[in-house]
Amino acid sequence: MNNPVTTAAPVGRLIQEFHKLPGIGPKSAQRLTYYLLRAPVEEARSLAQAILDMKERVVLCSICQNVTDSDPCLICRRGDRDGGQICVVEEPLDILALERTGEYKGRYHVLHGVISPLSGIGPEALKVKELLARLRDGLVREVIMATNPNLEGEATAMYLQRLIAPLGIKVTRLARGLPVGGDLEYADEMTLARALQGRQEV
Repeated sequence: MNNPVTTAAPVGRLIQEFHKLPGIGPKSAQRLTYYLLRAPVEEARSLAQAILDMKERVVLCSICQNVTDSDPCLICRRGDRDGGQICVVEEPLDILALERTGEYKGRYHVLHGVISPLSGIGPEALKVKELLARLRDGLVREVIMATNPNLEGEATAMYLQRLIAPLGIKVTRLARGLPVGGDLEYADEMTLARALQGRQEV
């Protein structure tokens, strides 16, 4: 990726650290590093501080497990959200995608992943216990499965449906307006809005 003879050690280290990030190949890692090398010191310091602040201040909401810098998060604190609906998503980015539609007025629950036996991820690695705890008070009337429409997302939705069904709570799935194999964070607002409107009982 970089020649240790021709690259200063701090530069080489930063290239390696950028290369660890998802979607950043060797060339992109080099471009980012050399951009920061030429940038003013304050710009580099600001980036470093933003990363440290995120790691030190961001926590998981004790209710919905979304990332937040105040617990509970802004959505869980809002009194105008429908507490009878919980939309279950894989990752915090999925909440941002659904909120952009302006269609959904309920609350959320973030699993922080999906069941994936090939990757060694089982239900115990997800925020499933926390979801079930939220359903025990009898106030929730519908759980919307908004996991991604791929093999792992479908398996996770089916697993959760089997756990929730005995509680007498309606379980729905986003309609097939979403492309199979796609990710919620990349779907446009209209597609997500139609998927929410056309959800079906599992």
